[in-house]
Amino acid sequence: MVVSPIVVSRLEKAATDNGFDQALAPEGNWLIFASTQCPLRVWLGAFGNAAGLGDEAGPTILLAAFSQQNVTRALGEYGTPMAAPMPRGAAGGRTVADVPALHRLLRRAFQLSRALPNELLHTFEKQVALLPKTTAAERLVIQRVGQNLFREGLLDLWEERCAVTGLAVPPLLRASHIKPWADCETDAERLDVYNGILLAPHLDAAFDNGFITVADDGSIVVSATLDAAARSVLGIAHPLRVRNLADSHRAYLPWHRERVFKEGAA
Repeated sequence: MVVSPIVVSRLEKAATDNGFDQALAPEGNWLIFASTQCPLRVWLGAFGNAAGLGDEAGPTILLAAFSQQNVTRALGEYGTPMAAPMPRGAAGGRTVADVPALHRLLRRAFQLSRALPNELLHTFEKQVALLPKTTAAERLVIQRVGQNLFREGLLDLWEERCAVTGLAVPPLLRASHIKPWADCETDAERLDVYNGILLAPHLDAAFDNGFITVADDGSIVVSATLDAAARSVLGIAHPLRVRNLADSHRAYLPWHRERVFKEGAA
């Protein structure tokens, strides 16, 4: 694996532009980066064209390895699983064909590292550790801290787009719990991003009130209590689906179907 100065510069910029703001000591030809905003460590490298990126000498394949296995598993269509030997300490990696794809990969890895289970819980515990919890008002403050973190986590997980419609206006999006905050038994459940779906306002209201639910295949199921006119106004008269539903979401969905959904389906 040969890394030219041009490629090194591109790799460094991709890392810093996407949240990895700490350059660590290189290991061999691997550049290593960490972040002050998430726990993920990233190794970057390249092989192929030693002179630059994609000139007549042939293409360069860009490599990114990650320290968190859960992030690597959740990257989905971002890049191709790395077949090359991993750097020491890496849990998995991806290859991409060009610099724009590397930027997208690193941005997604950064988002996932901040959002995936336990990270929100750790942040929550740090933020509320010294807050009083005696009165109802004090407990409400703590709840709001958790709900704000949960929303931030869902925005990261769903890339600031409604999981159903694709609406990309973050101020309009709602972080909808599958199993509501008050019904969760632990803070780990309350702050598990897989216990939520990022939705446009009308879908969030319909979901919270049991007029729609989500099947295990991601399809939206509409309650028979909504007539055709209401479905048309809400934009749910035609088949809809939650994109990128994960197995971890499916652990919570039966609760919503059994406890919240108003029986009857379209």
